[in-house]
Amino acid sequence: QVQLVESGGGLVQAGGSLRLSCAASGSIFSINAMGWYRQAPGKQRELVADISSGGRTKYADFVKGRFTISRDNAKNTVYLQMNSLKPEDTAVYYCNSNINLWIYWGQGTQVTVSS
Repeated sequence: QVQLVESGGGLVQAGGSLRLSCAASGSIFSINAMGWYRQAPGKQRELVADISSGGRTKYADFVKGRFTISRDNAKNTVYLQMNSLKPEDTAVYYCNSNINLWIYWGQGTQVTVSS
């Protein structure tokens, strides 16, 4: 069984920072891309950022320059450093990863940014 477990969400004031972590565990033979999505109330889930196994990154326009995605392959973990947070960043953030050629999702972690 493979699991993705997120941590690091919470409540922060506008302009503040948070760091999300997502650790993969279980019977893992290969991990390809890892990424973060978010879903705000009443909206569709959207890509925030992803990172390939080789470290190539991709960001949604609305987070460029503010968020940084990284990964530690030795720990099977992906991170999302979120700076200059805005109230519109409020959402449930989900980790996503291609593990053993299958797509897995984490349970989600709430990020709330107050104005």
